[in-house]
Amino acid sequence: MSDEIERLQTLLKSADPKPDPAKKMAAIDAAMKNFDILHQETADETRPTEDKPKNTAPLWKRINAMTHVLSSKTFLAGSASLAVIAIAMVVAPPVLKDVLQPLDERDLSEVRLGLDHSSTEPAAPTLTTEAEDLSLAEAPAELAEPTPPQSDPAFQTQKRVGTAIRQGPTQNRLRLGSGTLGGTSGGAVGQSFATESLTATQGARRAPADALPRPIVTEGASRDQFPQAEENPLKRVNEDPVSTFSVDVDTASYTFLRSSILRGVIPPSDAVRIEELINYFDYDYAPPSDGETPFATHVSLVETPWNKDTKLLHIGIQGEKTDFQSLPPQNLVFLIDTSGSMHAENKLPLLQQSFRLLLSSLRPEDEVAIVTYAGSAGVLLPPTKVADKGEILQKLQALTAGGSTAGQAGLREAYRLAEQMATDGESARVILATDGDFNVGLSDTREMERFIEDKRKTGASLSVLGFGTGNYNDALMQSLAQNGNGVAAYIDTLAEARKVLVDQIVGNLVTIAKDVKIQVEFNPATVAEYRLIGYETRALKREDFNNDKVDAGDIGGGHNVTALYEITPVGSPAIKTSELRYSTAQEVENNASDQSNEYAFVKLRYKKPDATESILLETPVTQGTADIDANETRFAAAVAAFGQYLKGSAYIEDFGLTEIEALAEAARGPDRNGYRAEFLTILKLAETARR
Repeated sequence: MSDEIERLQTLLKSADPKPDPAKKMAAIDAAMKNFDILHQETADETRPTEDKPKNTAPLWKRINAMTHVLSSKTFLAGSASLAVIAIAMVVAPPVLKDVLQPLDERDLSEVRLGLDHSSTEPAAPTLTTEAEDLSLAEAPAELAEPTPPQSDPAFQTQKRVGTAIRQGPTQNRLRLGSGTLGGTSGGAVGQSFATESLTATQGARRAPADALPRPIVTEGASRDQFPQAEENPLKRVNEDPVSTFSVDVDTASYTFLRSSILRGVIPPSDAVRIEELINYFDYDYAPPSDGETPFATHVSLVETPWNKDTKLLHIGIQGEKTDFQSLPPQNLVFLIDTSGSMHAENKLPLLQQSFRLLLSSLRPEDEVAIVTYAGSAGVLLPPTKVADKGEILQKLQALTAGGSTAGQAGLREAYRLAEQMATDGESARVILATDGDFNVGLSDTREMERFIEDKRKTGASLSVLGFGTGNYNDALMQSLAQNGNGVAAYIDTLAEARKVLVDQIVGNLVTIAKDVKIQVEFNPATVAEYRLIGYETRALKREDFNNDKVDAGDIGGGHNVTALYEITPVGSPAIKTSELRYSTAQEVENNASDQSNEYAFVKLRYKKPDATESILLETPVTQGTADIDANETRFAAAVAAFGQYLKGSAYIEDFGLTEIEALAEAARGPDRNGYRAEFLTILKLAETARR
């Protein structure tokens, strides 16, 4: 084999020979005959010859066999079998555009080289060491060893195609009619096949399957989009003592992160929203006890695990728990993306299973409608009582993927049905389930936000469930959910669907407090610096806190919300910023007498679901404040540290995965659902994940 490799290398490095029209025609003729051999039973399934039995092996095995031919002594001659594609590139660009085109998840084929449909990773290709279905003896005698000029565009094209077939499944895919060669599943969307990223591999034979490197998914290979926001900076209290933000109960960022790390890939930093990592977990906060306020507020102050010279201010909010059976009838519109990109197993099939779970949690008197969109929007199921579950399930199971994505039209149709269903003072909610962007129709983000804001005033809410990777527009989905007074979740497994749509059904469908804002004022006499960990995309202006016209996040029944500040006490060696020459030191001294034991003053504003004016709650934070169990604070701190680690934050310094894991393990607690144990597993896997 080494002789063959050396010979191939010599041929590839040799000077370009002069074009030989006769040899080119001979190569084309040989390619046509080779094509006939490979596909002879497709052309005439009923005519096996007497001297050559009908080839009944799957197409992918025959392609593997052909690969062996390409890898043998007659590699250069055998590669001429792809010259038809090369001629098409030169002669018929319009036709070639339909043959060679980028293939994304919407065009998954039944023809794959060793791709495991049950896996989210491309499987190693199945290789043959012998030409099982197309022996070398079957190669026609006309396949001599022409040496096509390397300057010939046709030769360059067939060289790239031959290289891609030898490489097997990669992020680049070749579309042949309705089939594909190679492919990815659950990872980044494939780029155009005929690109310069395809590099020729040296060697005439393919490496064994176990020697092939696993494809590396990088940020650049994906069309996933995430909102960009700079990490909250450290602020001096005597310059900027007030911090204001909206609550966030979304969890999509943690689930996307978990899915990425399970595939062995660290997600892009913009995909990591630390508050959504923290709020994925439940914390043991006491519920409200006065019967008037829909949630209870708790605060605690502890030493920061990654810096003994600073402190963590922990704010915890616990919503009142509501019995779902006691609620009025729920009106839900399932707005389902059935575009071609939803074909993958972790998209439409998982979506169907997820909505089946949701139906199992609803009551007979609840009502469901289904709107689908792909190219154009349509009502698949008019408003139907859950008592007729069989009809709803039949419509769900009949969904198929195909077409483009007319999201705007789908939203309009879904809201029309929601308004129709919300009679007699009842509310309605649109649940959008999609893998990505809206690419047909009026898709300007700001225009869609305004449309949803207007619909929000009618009482119809919008929640978003994301599925799959490669085309997921997280930035748009977050914006839609925030403006629609709903939640954004990412469903990567059936277990996650159960968590979101069964275990947390009340919190995700029923709002107990809306427009919930938090404002923290720090005491310059006791606190020198502070920074809010996370909530970058939820920041509000200081004046927005008192403005009831400014929208903010909602809290559902049983939801809890967690926020962490790292604060630096006055006199601490951890102070990073210099004192200003013209600081207000005298004012600080004058104010210190009455609040010398206070670190901060926490204020919350919220509205009841049917109100337009907000209610104010206030809580002081003193040096001895400890209203939250210390283990709950430590575990939240471990999750926050992991988020900062993934984002490359300088604030945690050398506090690495080992320290984070030890902190989380010590504070794991009862862990009734096993989510914290799973987090420890994610920490382990992150050590070997690729960036």
